Amino acid sequence: MRSFEELGVCEEIRKAIEELGFVQPMPVQEAVIPYLLGNENDVIALAQTGTGKTAAFGIPLLERIDTSRRETQALVLSPTRELCLQITDDLRDFAKYMDGIHVEAVYGGAAIEPQMRALKKGVEIIVATPGRLVDLMHRGYARLDYVSNIVLDEADEMLNMGFSDSINEIFESLSVDHHTLMFSATMSKEVERVAKKYLNNYQEIVVGSRNEGAENVNHIYYMVNAKDKYLALKRIVDYYPRIFAIIFCRTKVETQEIADKLIKDGYNAESLHGDLSQQQRDLTMQKFRNHLTQLLVATDVAARGLDVDDLTHVINFGLPDDIENYTHRSGRTGRAGKKGTSISIVHSREKFKIRNIEKEIGKEFVKAEIPSAEEICKKQLYKVMDQIVKTDVDDEEIAPFMQDINRYFEYIDKEELIKKIVSLEFGKFLAYYAEAPEIEEVKPDKKEKKPQSDKQKLQNKAQKGYRRLFINLGKRDGFYPGELMQTLNRFVGGRQEVGHIDLLDTISYFEVPEKDAKKVMIQLSGIRYKGRTVRCNDADEGGKPSEGRSAKSGSKPKHPQKDDWRGLMERAQRGFKGPEPDFSEEGWAMRKPRKKKK
Repeated sequence: MRSFEELGVCEEIRKAIEELGFVQPMPVQEAVIPYLLGNENDVIALAQTGTGKTAAFGIPLLERIDTSRRETQALVLSPTRELCLQITDDLRDFAKYMDGIHVEAVYGGAAIEPQMRALKKGVEIIVATPGRLVDLMHRGYARLDYVSNIVLDEADEMLNMGFSDSINEIFESLSVDHHTLMFSATMSKEVERVAKKYLNNYQEIVVGSRNEGAENVNHIYYMVNAKDKYLALKRIVDYYPRIFAIIFCRTKVETQEIADKLIKDGYNAESLHGDLSQQQRDLTMQKFRNHLTQLLVATDVAARGLDVDDLTHVINFGLPDDIENYTHRSGRTGRAGKKGTSISIVHSREKFKIRNIEKEIGKEFVKAEIPSAEEICKKQLYKVMDQIVKTDVDDEEIAPFMQDINRYFEYIDKEELIKKIVSLEFGKFLAYYAEAPEIEEVKPDKKEKKPQSDKQKLQNKAQKGYRRLFINLGKRDGFYPGELMQTLNRFVGGRQEVGHIDLLDTISYFEVPEKDAKKVMIQLSGIRYKGRTVRCNDADEGGKPSEGRSAKSGSKPKHPQKDDWRGLMERAQRGFKGPEPDFSEEGWAMRKPRKKKK
């Protein structure tokens, strides 16, 4: 392994990084730094989060800055505010002994005026989130005419989050002779599309294997019934007494519900999702980084940029729809040469996702059994005993109290005293697991089911007591579980109970209690979602319009439901929350009854 000096890093940066504890280059740094310092062509670097990427692109970026000029010469794009701030801090640390280099972070969720003032003074490097940078470009404060180097960090996630248009606009504003470096955990189709469009004669540098999870991460899954997922989560957390983990959930609603349950049950947990204010999110992440919070329950987007080196576990409370998201989740543990574990709690319908992820990352999942009450109690008992034995005693500090202590315990023998001390710390686990509800074993299918086609999914039967509905919105419409729940709560009213959800590219299926099915179909059919007219009906009808609505989007219903339009009007008058109902001529035409032909 070569040293940073052998890689060609200048003395000023070497002095700064040595103070930060950089001894030897990490693999990604050894591969990227000398190439960027010695070559002028563009680069795509495939490396997992937490592998030292910031130094890999940051050090060459700083070396290329001409300090005699005050124009912006380098630009770093990141998907989230948190990652943007982290990169900025790192670059400033690397440039500690370099004169004339100013690094400024610009990001959404904060006042824009201070950022405008900073850019007006002149900065050599801008670290930005795409949306805020475009805003500052339109206002004339972010000028990219002299940018010669642009870095896209976590490019795959940035594109997954819908920043494609902003990124396109930023690239169009750059000079022709700029150089581009893209860092990505996976080589997704979107990343390839951007590379082909904007990169010239690029070199692909792969650290590890393409699209694989972190090498130091073990992948485990527990198969349970959907109703037992939370009980399984509690047992898993209890089985690892020193766990320090992020628990990933699919939606903001589910994230808050799981966090609330854990807190109520006495766990040191907090939630992190998009509905929290920026101040709340910053405080939550600071507490987690400082180990004041043991379990962070988060959505994928909210946890972006939250880099914690000593995370012991990542727990997937259900698998994500995209394999790239699983890669990002699992890559948050097993960093800096340490071992980590990615745990997935899945139900039988998600079994095929496990197989798909295994093929993509080239690593095998281990199926584990839910820990028994006896196993958990033993683990917790050993933790308590270990804590007692390893507790440091300050003899001088406790000496004045020893006479009273000895007098108080003189009639209690050693064995009885030990029992009382252990029971004080351990008693709650014994009490809970003495009457803990059993988790039913999931019986394996005789034949493992393969992923189903859209046509096959039409024929799926809902779980008992539920009805499976079709809706003509999918991932391409930005329609994910969170958007489905919000739409139901806005248009159906109250907190609508929902069972299993299947999201496809252009359509989706979801389950609601049998008693609510007709109401949900009536209230959703005909509303507008991002300019599209929504159809919702029984999935068994194969996407045919329900309750007499025509299959053609935007056409008039043959047999309108009289209370449908009236209900929306009444809710609007009561202070209806959410998107306004469509009262336009087109919207009204969809609701008003046709005149009967004579």
